[in-house]
Amino acid sequence: MNIRFMTTFLGLLVVIATDHVLAQGSTSSSPGNGKVRARPAPVPVPVPVPKSGVVSSFVVQSKTTHPGEGIDFVHAKGMELPALAPRSELQAHYDLMDALQGRPQRLYPGAFSPGAHGHGRMTPVNLGVPVISASDGDEISSQDYGTTNHPFATARADLDGTVTSNVYPYRAAGKLFFNIGNGSYICSASLIKRGVAVTAAHCVAEFGKNQLHSNWTFVPAYSNGVAPYGVWSAQSVYLLTSYLDGSDPCSTPGVSCQDDVALILLNPDAAGNYPGSATGWYGYGYDGYGFSGSGLTQITQIGYPACLDSGALMERNDSYGYVSATQVNNTLIGSLMCGGSSGGPWLVNFGVAPALSGTTPGAAANSNVVVGVSSWGYTTNTLPKEMGSSPFTSGNIVTLVNAVCGAAPAACN
Repeated sequence: MNIRFMTTFLGLLVVIATDHVLAQGSTSSSPGNGKVRARPAPVPVPVPVPKSGVVSSFVVQSKTTHPGEGIDFVHAKGMELPALAPRSELQAHYDLMDALQGRPQRLYPGAFSPGAHGHGRMTPVNLGVPVISASDGDEISSQDYGTTNHPFATARADLDGTVTSNVYPYRAAGKLFFNIGNGSYICSASLIKRGVAVTAAHCVAEFGKNQLHSNWTFVPAYSNGVAPYGVWSAQSVYLLTSYLDGSDPCSTPGVSCQDDVALILLNPDAAGNYPGSATGWYGYGYDGYGFSGSGLTQITQIGYPACLDSGALMERNDSYGYVSATQVNNTLIGSLMCGGSSGGPWLVNFGVAPALSGTTPGAAANSNVVVGVSSWGYTTNTLPKEMGSSPFTSGNIVTLVNAVCGAAPAACN
């Protein structure tokens, strides 16, 4: 496609072709035993990014025919969460009180774009069971909290893939594999359009270095080495230029930032299908959607943290979230998750909505709406048990979605 035409068409969109190797979209397995075997990946070359324009898009030029080529699905490491210096219990209390006191009531509840359920037909691929070092834990964990006194409940979303593979809304989330150099790493991601996945910007690029990771491979509803809906490669990635060049507002540069969010446009399969046709996709909310006027909400966090069940299973965490002005309006929750959960969705009203009888819905009653993704934690000190997320706003998620859907409308319809 002519770059000048594409730039004109997308306004402020910057399109840069790269030579990262990535497979074309396909959900078929390799010949033989059905396992996708890792192959050596090329060492990516840093890509200079012009410091102009709001959105940067990187087209991934494919030179292979196998999705996930170069990914070690078995030994992939959890992408380390950007780490913040731990807060004291007293400081955590003051931060919460600051968030609740004197905050003006919002006149508008924010906005959202709806999701869809999908038809649920599976095309499983065996990727190999990840190396598991942790012992089996309880099926359900009790409510817990760390030194910040921020309550949460973290538990396996499923034991054998029965729920996460078959039930919407779980199956719209998944595991994201990628390369940094020749190493394989994992983050988490989720679909917010038929062929568009949302994740954290730090799962796509290194903050302020104008340098990308490579070979992004999305596996929706991943469960213990099985890809029930196949393996999907990236066609292009989108993130704000301010994150790439380090000009994004942050309370701690590269950690707690305003716009740690990125979108991945996935390749369709040979028949032109995208994964969301089967799995469904989440809605996304922005500018305070689902939050009370004082900046509170209930968050369900989905992810594949390497420290829980070695990243083999989807984990679910539930906690109240509040907006912290001292963390550039990031949302804070209590959580047991760690590296590998980066980019996983933070949802309001998660689950299968009940039929109402004798009552009415709440003010923001739309189900399964993503309002952020896992951005950072206190990983240098595991005691706080708290994590943060850049807020979804009309300046980041809406800008990115408009850019992707303008370039590839078939992935969004």
